[in-house]
Parts: sequence; structure tokens; C-alpha cells
Amino acid sequence: MSLLRLSLIVTALAVSIVLVLTNPSIEQYLNFIHAELAKALERTDHPHSKQEETMVRSIFRRHSQELLDSMVRPHTIRQSWGLFSRFETTVLGTRVVVIGVGKQFIPIEGVDEAILTLGRRVF
Repeated sequence: MSLLRLSLIVTALAVSIVLVLTNPSIEQYLNFIHAELAKALERTDHPHSKQEETMVRSIFRRHSQELLDSMVRPHTIRQSWGLFSRFETTVLGTRVVVIGVGKQFIPIEGVDEAILTLGRRVF
């Protein structure tokens, strides 16, 4: 076996071990969803006064964990494939699919639609 081939095998094994150790958990996924909701709230154009906008943000900060625990967590299925995980959530009739790899999340389907639907319903 050549040194190059051995180096490639060792590198592939090391990368695989790192990916297994950094495979995202359901808690990290919920943190990702929380951050996406917060970003969506910041991006939306509020036709309301500054005081109403501040109130909505304050309510979100106080109750976002309850929102995630009641509407997202029970409707999420995590499929762990060792090196990465696939998260599927059905929220308010919208299917959301996200791939988590290396503690990073890659939205595949429905994230923007679900956040808009959830934001409209809650706020």
C-alpha cells in the first residue's frame, strides 16, 4: 500500500470521526429553528408603531421556547445516519426538511414557508 493511499484512508477516517462527533442533536436543531424565527422577525416589515414592534419582539423572546416545545419538538423526526442527521418537521401543515452535518444546518425544503406561517399565526 502506498503512502498516498494510506494518507487518504487516514484522512477519510479522521473526517468521518469528526462528522460523527459533531452530528447535530435535536436540541441544536431547535436552536437553529429559534435563530431562523428571530431572523425572520427582524426581516419582516411591521406596519405597526415602534412600540408595537418592541412588544412583539419582547413576547417572542419570552415565549419562543414554549413555542418550540409545543409546536416544533413534538412534530419533529430525527433520522441519524452517523455522519449527518435528517430532521423532518411538520408545522401548521408545512413540511420542513433540514440536513444537519458538522453542527451546521442546511435547509432542504419548507423552512421559509413554515417560518412565515408560524410567524403569522403567533404574531
